[in-house]
Amino acid sequence: MSELLLSILRIGFLIALWWFVLTVVSVLRRDLQAPRDAKPLTPARTSKRPSPRPTLRSRKTATKLVIVEGALTGTVIPLGSVPIIIGRAPDATVVLDDDFVSTHHARLTPNGNHWIVEDLGSTNGTWIDRTRVSAPTVLRPGTQLRIGRTSMELNT
Repeated sequence: MSELLLSILRIGFLIALWWFVLTVVSVLRRDLQAPRDAKPLTPARTSKRPSPRPTLRSRKTATKLVIVEGALTGTVIPLGSVPIIIGRAPDATVVLDDDFVSTHHARLTPNGNHWIVEDLGSTNGTWIDRTRVSAPTVLRPGTQLRIGRTSMELNT
């Protein structure tokens, strides 16, 4: 092959290599700047309509945590005024023997008439319905909370 052809192939390969690197950097940048999936603790109001009056049911605070799916199905944990830690550690309030649960996975904290769920940096995440929790989030009664293979709900 001639020297000219080899030089053209080298330059073409160098251009293709830089195009690939810049494409990877662009994809990573877009992925890192993507919005999170969690619902914030205090959602922003978008409408000017007055909020509906709370019903008697929404004024009630949850009194128990019921495990509806998983190894502890049917277990009822009474709720009080202290936070509840969920995880695999023996010192957790609710101990889940599951490979998909972190040692200290999530915390449920009372806040007035509501309970706030917070993921404690778990590997596999804490889920409310089908949304991953990435910030402290209000957990409403009847809403499904999933940690590993276990699903639970707050009940009144």
